[in-house]
Order: sequence, then structure tokens, then C-alpha cells
Amino acid sequence: MIHAGVSDRRSWDTVVGALTPRHRCVAFDQRRFGETLHEPGDGWSPVADALAVMDAAEMARAVVIACSMGGSRALDLVLAAPDRVAGLVLIGTGVRGAPPFDLDPDGALVQIVAQLEAAEERGDVDEVLRLETRIWLDGPTAPEGRVGGAARASFEAANRHATEAPGPGAEAEFPDAWPRLGKIAVPTLVMTGRLDVEDLRAMNPLLAERIPSARFHWLHGVAHVPQVEADAATLAAIAEFVDSIT
Repeated sequence: MIHAGVSDRRSWDTVVGALTPRHRCVAFDQRRFGETLHEPGDGWSPVADALAVMDAAEMARAVVIACSMGGSRALDLVLAAPDRVAGLVLIGTGVRGAPPFDLDPDGALVQIVAQLEAAEERGDVDEVLRLETRIWLDGPTAPEGRVGGAARASFEAANRHATEAPGPGAEAEFPDAWPRLGKIAVPTLVMTGRLDVEDLRAMNPLLAERIPSARFHWLHGVAHVPQVEADAATLAAIAEFVDSIT
């Protein structure tokens, strides 16, 4: 399981709970996130890191479940090492080299992003984190505070740590995945929340169309990280898909 850029491995706790004891699950903190320790340096590879985790766990092949930035890295992984991946679950995923999608200039996302950029210029970290939670956890078109309780607290803590932690150095360059999606041969489930940001809602269905063995599934009433919300439909769809492969 490969987490989003606004969370850490704890974001998968609900998924692990849904899959065990039928399946062995491994979730890890990527560099700069959670409890992972690393030596900063340029040229590091998230694909090599994921394979190193699989090797350490003695997993020759696995279903890879990923979200957002993690989804982009999962696509890089399956294209670089197809023999190590048995299937893909991609939630609100990014894709390296995907075409840009126009945003509604009067839409909620553009307005919130403008506020976020202004906060970054002022160096107001607390406001940046509040607005990022608004976008990625609540969803830009949903009321602020839509998700509360332990889920919100966990998300805020993970994102603050990632924001304040030192960077790992420049990432290794990878070829664009978008033009190579047709080479992915494993079963793939692409899911996107109806409350997610508008460019991902536009791009993710097209992503599923470009992967020959993929199917697309809308998630209603949730945003970018539905697993953090313990959304029942998300957990059921993941469990059904993984059960069908293994």
C-alpha cells in the first residue's frame, strides 16, 4: 500500500482491517513521511524504495493499492517491474505525464488554491495546512469540517509532519506513464470520489479507459482519501477486488 502525499502509512489502517486475516498486508511510510528514516540525497527512486520494501517483506508479487501521489508511483512501479505486480487499486491517482485539465475559474477549487498560495507567500504554515485539509479531506465543494473526529486529527498530524520534515533530495526522473498505460496488463481498479478535485475527476475515468484490463468506479459522498474516512463502499470495493485476484 502506497500512501498519498498528504498522509502516511496510517491512512491504510482501515484497508488493512478490511483485508486481514484473509490477506497479508504491508503499508510503509515513504521518504519524508511518517516514521521512515533516510539519508537525504539526489537521485533516489520511489520505485526502488517500494521494491526494497517488498524484498524485505519477502513478497515476490503483490496487489498494489495506492492513492494520489502513491498512485503515480504505483504506475511507475508496474511499468518498471511488471513481474512484481499482480493487480492495481488506484484511488484519486495522479499520472506522470497526464494532460492538463482546465479548472472552472469561478469554482471552489480555484478560489481555495488562491488562498493557499497567498498563505504560502506569507509563510503561514497553519493556514496552508488548514486549506490543504479543506481540499484533500473534505473536498473543495463540500463544507469545511465535513470529516471530523479521529480521521481529521490523523490526517492533519500526518500532513503537518510531511510539510515540516526535511526533503529527501531530488527524485530520480522517470518517463511519462500516460502514453504507456496500454502496456499495463494486470487487473486494475480505478476509483475516484465524487467530492475530489475536478481535474482528477476528469482524468481518472480516462486513465481507466487507457489501461486494457481496468474498470472505473465512482465513490459517492467522499473526496480524495476515502480510506481515511473509513468509507464503507471504498473498503468493500477494495476487498472484493483483492479477493478476486488472490
